[in-house]
Amino acid sequence: MTAQPMSPRTTVRRGASHAEYGKSEILAVLRAGQIAHVGVDTDEGPLVLPMAYGVTEDVMYLHGALANSLLKAGGNGVCATVTLLDGLVIAKTSFNNTMNYRSVVVRGTPRMVTDGAERLEALRIITDHIVGNWEHLRPPSDSELRATRIIALPLDEMSAKIRTGPPVNDDVDADAAHWCGEIPLVSAWGSPVTAPDSGATLPSSIAALADRPVNP
Repeated sequence: MTAQPMSPRTTVRRGASHAEYGKSEILAVLRAGQIAHVGVDTDEGPLVLPMAYGVTEDVMYLHGALANSLLKAGGNGVCATVTLLDGLVIAKTSFNNTMNYRSVVVRGTPRMVTDGAERLEALRIITDHIVGNWEHLRPPSDSELRATRIIALPLDEMSAKIRTGPPVNDDVDADAAHWCGEIPLVSAWGSPVTAPDSGATLPSSIAALADRPVNP
């Protein structure tokens, strides 16, 4: 564990030995992830939305058709989580089975991105975070930008939990003849399949995705 919690409500209590508060370490997890699950408390009960995102040093940009609803319901703040599963950890008893993972929790009050230049930059950040091909795309039109809803969540309150390594077995199981160890999860993007109406050769940014780990 490094650094100090950013706030009392981002202090890790359960599994505190896996807590990580260093900003660079937390950003590394956010940059490796693909989807954020954003939770809000609405008049109709709790709601969690999966949303595409991108991050800077200070902001998480979230993009989705439900951004307006998210803002309306997020008057008391929202909670965004990103979780990366790295493998299964098998102990000698199911009680001690666990997983190797990297997870981040971000809490805060979101704002709608209304400035045209920031909205365009946020779209670039989100696109390049997921695919990295902004430079090969047609620039969005004014009408597309007006129809786009992006919210910005400040990275002022966040924490991470990270687990790595082999299982921890109880002393009573030290000599028990049961297999234990780790099963890494390995996933990668496949080869791009060009659409019939593409009209262009495969750009280098897309070709580079082939065989690239999904959650490096």
